[in-house]
Amino acid sequence: MSGVKKNRIIFIDLMRAIAVLQMIQGHTVDLLLSNDFRAQSDLIYSTWYFMRGMTAPIFMFSAGTVFTYLFRLADKPFEENPRVKKGIKRFFLLVFLGYLLRYPTAKVFDFSSVTQEQWATFFTVDVLHLIGFGILITMLLTYISEKTKINDYTVFGLTALLIFAIFPFTEKINWTSFLPVPIAAYFYSGTGSLFPLIPWTGYVISGAVLGSYLAKHPLVFKTKEFTYKLFSFGILFMLLSQVFNELKFPINGNTDWGSAIYLIFFRLGFVITLNSIVSFISLKVNSIPKTIILIGRNTLLIYVVHLVLLFGSAWSPGLALLFAKKLDVWSTVGFALFMIMLMVAMVLAINKLKIRNKQLVTA
Repeated sequence: MSGVKKNRIIFIDLMRAIAVLQMIQGHTVDLLLSNDFRAQSDLIYSTWYFMRGMTAPIFMFSAGTVFTYLFRLADKPFEENPRVKKGIKRFFLLVFLGYLLRYPTAKVFDFSSVTQEQWATFFTVDVLHLIGFGILITMLLTYISEKTKINDYTVFGLTALLIFAIFPFTEKINWTSFLPVPIAAYFYSGTGSLFPLIPWTGYVISGAVLGSYLAKHPLVFKTKEFTYKLFSFGILFMLLSQVFNELKFPINGNTDWGSAIYLIFFRLGFVITLNSIVSFISLKVNSIPKTIILIGRNTLLIYVVHLVLLFGSAWSPGLALLFAKKLDVWSTVGFALFMIMLMVAMVLAINKLKIRNKQLVTA
């Protein structure tokens, strides 16, 4: 196979590509497939639905792994680390794009015709906002780790666990009763936010644990022992999720604490296990095609472009206008494959023409 040499962490490249391709097909199928074909009793659909639920955790975990790996690879004090400036720029870019994708009017500065529903959509916290703040929080934690001399694994791990643990409580709080909606949207799903900071930043920070470990042990990813340990942690979290599901700790009289965080830990365990499987497979591979690297490096560009094509924007219509939940299975599959090929063709063309898109690329 031609492409990237073995000194790259191949399994990270593969995980990034898996995450973005899963995201493209997931959004496309969810948008276009008619409700007539959405039966949980159907094995194929239920399997797709399960993996659809894993897409965001995979995406966020990978983002945390990559950012922290690059951050710690610099091996410089926080104040001198060039990744601090890059991380802050990345934060502002992600949050800006997150709001731009949901901008409520084509007139830019004229909001006279914007409805309450459009404002609610605009203030919704989506994956770009979440990853942006996840990066910012991760940088803050690296600073705390350096200043307190407490290792990354402890700081990251305890923070992620705390975020997961308090989710059942924070989700019950009516944040809009004492915070403006744009701010309250970051703390719970009550305003319609898909990915509030709690619990979702926990996945980014969990990925940071792995990223820090890989940076501090440069060749460990080439060993079977690493894949076995990763697999063990993944299975452990999935088993813990089952234990939590049995705990009966009432919150507000009608919600069990354990049941509320069961899915969080199961997803985390699944993502870690998937990483271990992909890392094991990568041990047998000496190189991977450059196309896979380019897909992984251009996740942000792919995310923005495919969402605009599917859902439109304030300045352009999308496929949703014509085909939202109107297509049969094969038409939907065809559109999903076409969307994937279109995004791959886009990144290949950008690379071929040497078009500079530095801000939208991850190293």
